[in-house]
Amino acid sequence: MAMTSRSTNVQQATAAARRIILVHGSGHGGWCWYRVATLLRAAGHRVDAPDLAASGADARPLRDVPTFEDHSRPLLDAVAALPDGERAVLVSHSFGGFSVALAAEMFPEKVAAAVFVTAFMPDCTHHRSYVFEQLTPREWDNMDSVTDDEHVPPSVFLGPEFMRQKIYQLSPPEDYTLSQSLARVSSFYIADQQSKPPFSEARYGAVRKVYVVCKQDMAIVESYQRTMIAGCSEAEVREIADADHMAMFSTPVELAGHLADVANTY
Repeated sequence: MAMTSRSTNVQQATAAARRIILVHGSGHGGWCWYRVATLLRAAGHRVDAPDLAASGADARPLRDVPTFEDHSRPLLDAVAALPDGERAVLVSHSFGGFSVALAAEMFPEKVAAAVFVTAFMPDCTHHRSYVFEQLTPREWDNMDSVTDDEHVPPSVFLGPEFMRQKIYQLSPPEDYTLSQSLARVSSFYIADQQSKPPFSEARYGAVRKVYVVCKQDMAIVESYQRTMIAGCSEAEVREIADADHMAMFSTPVELAGHLADVANTY
């Protein structure tokens, strides 16, 4: 079911509004949500934007975060710590979709909805990194990004021109400048995720999913976003016409409106 934005206004939180946890993608940190988090908090929503391990302000170097579960641990701990009976809306961006999927697999009873904002959305059929691997050879030109397969875990640093041309092309230049000050080396943890069984239908598969299509994304292009949606046919689909990959910068008010609506609905 496709839905376009009905309003650019962030809805006021209802009495039953759930906690919203915003999860960043590779090379970024909780800082990238500052515009959206501010809008949601101003409307009365309870918002957290944690740094995943070896990301953002987390002090650990990548070599101290050898597995994908280690990388996702700050999110997993935040979800595990929710009081009994409380559920959160988990919002992922880009590679953060895998961390949200892992949290939903481990704690489905604590997830009101899993939202994927132009994010990798795994299915329950293939190994966990499958949707990432299918994109990279065909559509992702890494340009000036730097990889080191000998590092443990294998590392990647997203290049400044790749980020400027393919990720931030419609975002305010000051936010691109901010990214160049804060971006960090990260890992895609492909081998580690390949070694794990598919996410289960009974746990991750049973969690309500919402996919926010960003139609101007040049990194995870719209056609591939819709390929992933087809693999999770039960997902609710929303669209933002003018969003690049960094929807939280290029269309923060519209994105916040969608997230507020999800929080108030589920």
